[in-house]
Amino acid sequence: MRIDLNADLGEGFGRWTLGDDEALLGLISSANVACGFHAGDPVIMRQVCASAVRQSVAIGAQVGYRDLAGFGRRRIDIAADELTADIVYQLGALQAFAQSAGDRVRYLKPHGALYNTAVVDAGQAGAVVAAVLAFDPSLPIVTLAGSVLATLAEQAALTVVAEVFADRGYLPDGTLAPRSHALGLLDDPAIIAARAVGMVVEHQVSAVDGTVLTVAPDSVCVHGDTPGAVQIAEQVRAALLAAGATIAPFV
Repeated sequence: MRIDLNADLGEGFGRWTLGDDEALLGLISSANVACGFHAGDPVIMRQVCASAVRQSVAIGAQVGYRDLAGFGRRRIDIAADELTADIVYQLGALQAFAQSAGDRVRYLKPHGALYNTAVVDAGQAGAVVAAVLAFDPSLPIVTLAGSVLATLAEQAALTVVAEVFADRGYLPDGTLAPRSHALGLLDDPAIIAARAVGMVVEHQVSAVDGTVLTVAPDSVCVHGDTPGAVQIAEQVRAALLAAGATIAPFV
């Protein structure tokens, strides 16, 4: 079993630090790097890219709404062409830092409210697809399997990477439960690690109502801004390796 382990990194801003990027880079295989719209700044982007290259971690662009105050977790009703331009802008910024570190952007993953909106909204999902087609059609898109974004990306002959979330709750329809839900965000490392193994090895995960969902992940996400994120990533990584998985980038 080969599986990618990804986390959101570079989500500080200026003097504010969020998460332990260096520690997480030693545990994951792909880094979703904030591109300055929902979080991150040029100094942080440069540092994360350089560290990722040193540790052979794939660099991915985590693109989001222009919403620093809301950390990109508020849905914005934005015209498709504007959203496409915003995404291309973010891709270009991260590409500059990835190239200066000796690598390149390897994939795209939407962040927060943009991620959840693109799962169900054809207009915004199409804007994401249009941005990738304009910037680099070889870039894979990381999203939920069966989502509107996945469907449109596949129709455009783009590569789709099926993602699951070890530390998030699922609704019965396979979408993520809101963070406001009592089971929307998990923080017990042992429970999260067991869920990761269940999804990767058994291809199953229980939704918040007990419904058993079938999944076939290419990548498992653990959030870098969750309290105890490093301990969670350590236990998820250890559990996957103990179950016989090989952790490696999908690109």
